Amino acid sequence: MRMMQVPFAKFDKMHGDIREEMILKFAEVYDKGWFIQGEECEAFEKEFAEWNDVAYCVGVATGLDALSLSLKALEIGIGDEVLVPSNTFIATALAVTAVGASVVLVDPDEVTYNMSGKGLEETLSPNTKAIIPVHLYGQAAEMDEIMDFAEKHNLYVVEDCAQAHGALYKGRKIGTFGDVGCFSFYPGKNLGALGDGGAVTTDNKELADIIRRLGNYGSTKKYHHKYLGTNSRLDEIQAGLLRVKLRHLQEYNIQRNEYAKRYLEGIKNPRIKLPAVGADRTHVWHIFAVMCEDRERLKQYLEDRGIGTVCHYPIAIADQECYEGYGLPRLPFAKYIAANELSLPMYVGMTDEDIEYVIDAVNKF
Repeated sequence: MRMMQVPFAKFDKMHGDIREEMILKFAEVYDKGWFIQGEECEAFEKEFAEWNDVAYCVGVATGLDALSLSLKALEIGIGDEVLVPSNTFIATALAVTAVGASVVLVDPDEVTYNMSGKGLEETLSPNTKAIIPVHLYGQAAEMDEIMDFAEKHNLYVVEDCAQAHGALYKGRKIGTFGDVGCFSFYPGKNLGALGDGGAVTTDNKELADIIRRLGNYGSTKKYHHKYLGTNSRLDEIQAGLLRVKLRHLQEYNIQRNEYAKRYLEGIKNPRIKLPAVGADRTHVWHIFAVMCEDRERLKQYLEDRGIGTVCHYPIAIADQECYEGYGLPRLPFAKYIAANELSLPMYVGMTDEDIEYVIDAVNKF
């Protein structure tokens, strides 16, 4: 097979197909001359709430802000503990630290790599205030077990939905189980802006109003500040562009599922552990994460053949320099994932030839 270039991700096909829609929307916002807290953000919030089957959506500047503002609105802070998956991206933990609460790490399920009921009881303390299940890689955490535990112990649930726009658990969209759902619109996400952006979804109007105020300097009326807030707002240009892409999101998720199906059926190398989809779930494949105990050699082997890969995430949270001195436990399965995970190319617009080239290379490793 001839040498090809298959990057880890690219936007050519996706953005090419919607170029005219995006340019028209940009021109529309540009000509209005209103760039913060205008009609586009209001319309996107309404449409994204409806798409996620919730009552309210609040646009914010980033996914990290979505998490930290939600925790702050729930009055989680100094002296409180929040249960967080040990293998998530560091933003989940940083949001907890930002509000002054303590991160408590929980090792994930060994099949889906997501939070389940495992380990929750052992990490519970009188100071536990909330749980942040992360729908990692594009599939739902074990929400029945998590919600049962949260209800039993009167805990808040803040869903980190940054990698799983549109994923289902038992026919219900993620982000609708807990008190809030927190989304990132970083460009590489299934629903990605052309810059940073984020949102919080909820059925709780009071909570939505507080989050909105917190992200607008603690204010709803100019120069009247009820809360010690910050500046975290989804701008009009990004909101408008996200409205365009939201109309295509279901189609994008279907394509990702088709590519994943090809990978799952085609990769037969016994040295590669393929991802598993949990029961009663619809995966949206933000990331196609394989495990290989010779990860670095596999990565170099694929790179030498023009195939881009990424390690998500090679340093576990407990091993990060910024958390030295916090006493976070170095949990065994988090260490395993950090040392062995490798993400294969997954993006809208992959061709049959791209997929077959990756499969053939992985099988020959």
